[in-house]
Amino acid sequence: MITHTSYAVEPWVLRERGLHMDVLPQSESVFALSNGHVGWRGNLDEGEPHGLPGTYLNGVHELHPLPYAEAGYGYPESGQTVINVTNGKIIRLLVDDEPFDLRYGRLRSHERVLDLRTGLLTRTCEWTSPAGTTVRVRSTRLVSFTQRAIAAVAYEVEAVDGPARVVVQSELVANEQLPGHEGDPRAAVVLESPLEAEEHFAKSGRLRLVHRTRRSGLRVGAAADHVVTGPEPTTTESEASDDLARLTVTSALSPGERLRVEKFVSYGWSGTRSLPAISDQVDAALAAATSVGWSGLAAEQRDFLDEFWARADVEVDGDEQIQQAVRFALFHVLQAGARAEQRAIPAKGLTGSGYDGHAFWDTEMFVLPLLTYTSPGAVAEALRWRQNTLPAARERAVQLGLRGAAFPWRTIEGSEGSAYWPAGTAAFHVNADIADAVVRYTAATGDESFERDTGVELLVETARLWRSLGHHDHSGTFHIDGVTGPDEYSAVADDNTYTNLMARANLLAAADAVGRHPRRAGELGVDEEESAAWRDAAEAIHIAYNDELGVHEQHAGFTRYQRWDFAGTRPDQYPLLLNFPYFDLYRKQVVKQADLVLAMYTSSPFFDAEHKARNFAYYEPLTVRDSSLSACCQAVMAAETGHLGLACDYLYEAALMDLEDLEHNTRDGLHIASLAGTWMALVAGFGGLRHHGTRIAFAPRLPERFGRLAFTLGVRGRRLRVEMVRGTATYTLLDGEPLTIHHHGEPVTLDADKPYALGIPPGKPAGPAPQQPLHRSPNHPSAEDG
Repeated sequence: MITHTSYAVEPWVLRERGLHMDVLPQSESVFALSNGHVGWRGNLDEGEPHGLPGTYLNGVHELHPLPYAEAGYGYPESGQTVINVTNGKIIRLLVDDEPFDLRYGRLRSHERVLDLRTGLLTRTCEWTSPAGTTVRVRSTRLVSFTQRAIAAVAYEVEAVDGPARVVVQSELVANEQLPGHEGDPRAAVVLESPLEAEEHFAKSGRLRLVHRTRRSGLRVGAAADHVVTGPEPTTTESEASDDLARLTVTSALSPGERLRVEKFVSYGWSGTRSLPAISDQVDAALAAATSVGWSGLAAEQRDFLDEFWARADVEVDGDEQIQQAVRFALFHVLQAGARAEQRAIPAKGLTGSGYDGHAFWDTEMFVLPLLTYTSPGAVAEALRWRQNTLPAARERAVQLGLRGAAFPWRTIEGSEGSAYWPAGTAAFHVNADIADAVVRYTAATGDESFERDTGVELLVETARLWRSLGHHDHSGTFHIDGVTGPDEYSAVADDNTYTNLMARANLLAAADAVGRHPRRAGELGVDEEESAAWRDAAEAIHIAYNDELGVHEQHAGFTRYQRWDFAGTRPDQYPLLLNFPYFDLYRKQVVKQADLVLAMYTSSPFFDAEHKARNFAYYEPLTVRDSSLSACCQAVMAAETGHLGLACDYLYEAALMDLEDLEHNTRDGLHIASLAGTWMALVAGFGGLRHHGTRIAFAPRLPERFGRLAFTLGVRGRRLRVEMVRGTATYTLLDGEPLTIHHHGEPVTLDADKPYALGIPPGKPAGPAPQQPLHRSPNHPSAEDG
């Protein structure tokens, strides 16, 4: 577990007191800084000790062959793996010829603080060398939200109790040695020295390295400049070679004197631009950063975050741990997407190399909903990236004998990267997830130009896939057979309910969109016959239902399968996929992650309250949550069905996934979707937010352990604040034109700056609290059912 008594629970910061080597890899993920374009893991300034060195540029990857015991038509040939690019974080320190290495000497104090309001990571430590010289080191680090290519460090050394001769080595380092890779050996080969040197430069305080990847052919540049302040005489010297550029600063400090080095680092990459163009790009970005200086970058960062928190903050009274966790979550989701700008938002963001740096459907269904209401510009850019990858998706559809576009299950640059086709190729629901994100963004922002230029094309090509993938039977019913839904313990099944309902919405949204934009439809070759066929398929789509049990089936025939032997499964046999064959999982009633339960949230109007309660009660004892995506979905439906204590338990699991390392893999990077799920559990769960079409609805339900819950949403250029206390919900339109919402089913029209206080009707659970599978109750159980 990553939890230590040294981690204080504070509302706006994450503070680590002491240095805990046993959780260093996890803390590197937790303290990672990013803007969606550049990512720096929270490694110590001097580079060692470390768990996993990590400097990432969104989209920079290497290729490797995918492993197959037997060849098959349509199998993707090449995998993509994120690589560790040139490290600009490193600032080494020597004190009287002794390396500043916290594994030696005496560490008197050490503290790291991530301030969520300023976006700064600060570190303060006091260390006595083996020779007895004591120094105090302060460093502050940022990755700029306002200057996309820039990261910076301010590093300060102070002599404490006697004179000290100090040497600071500020470096750019490429092809760092990484820990052993436990997965595919092909990927391990790719990760070993993936960058080929093309240029190195050092003059005065300026450094630059340019490299190129061997297989993917991407050119990567990094440059650094410095401002050095210290007592006389302080000297500097620079040098460069293929994989190392270094500025060496030497100074003699008397007690109380300080040497300060401000380091500005710029990054750039391209698959097409020339070597001189990349060099000029990183030099120009560096010039812009140094023109405002360290204090200017820090001020810009604070201003950016002030604006973000004004439209995104979630306040929780009565639970300090959740208050800290939701702000931590909001900050890291923002970091993952703020400046991605027509690149993917990976499942780990830019905090680690987990999942090879791939993006999944997590982006559209977990991350983009949060960003839609808090940072909508990032959503438009993420969906434009999907549009940019349409050529690869169309090519994949043709390969599979389908029309339209088949978006990849996992990818970095747009082509399918999954070697396991039942979970990869067959998981076509990613198409509908993308369409859902388009519809949600357009509804929440009213961005008509986006819908015309980007949304319509995405909706059309995804609708074309569903129409060609499915078929009408002899009675006219439309079926989508042989697909994999969100639950990866059920694969290649017929009429997955989540998939069918999402496809239905996709087909109808496409037909509506081409009606609003006939010229764009004509450009895409859509005629009235095709759009009518989409509507026919949507209206006739089959939704599997068991009349005897009175529940919807996860997929056709699911409820007749034998139930998994939960009583015979030991606690150490979870996750099941690592201990049992998929063949056995696929033919049993066992659910890895919320599937039908997720459908009740995403397609809420389709289900009435009685069916939601029965379905939730049926699937809860089958869901083992071997995926970090599940808890937040279950929290939402637990809240809607009145099981507020259980909803809190699942909220804790989603919120503390990384802060407490619940899945023991935070070292590989943060679970960005689970972090976004923290917001989902609070806003869609306890706040009851549902947004379908033009209808914005809330059904507040405040659990006993919260004294107050408040959040702000951006809707069509307005800011809406929702505040819940015991028995009352208050809606305030902070700015903008009047807005009509629904409160527990009743329409209310809000005027700006006029709070509307409405009663929260008393609720009760829809039946007894459902039980979870043996050994699989929520990971962070709370008290009683509220």
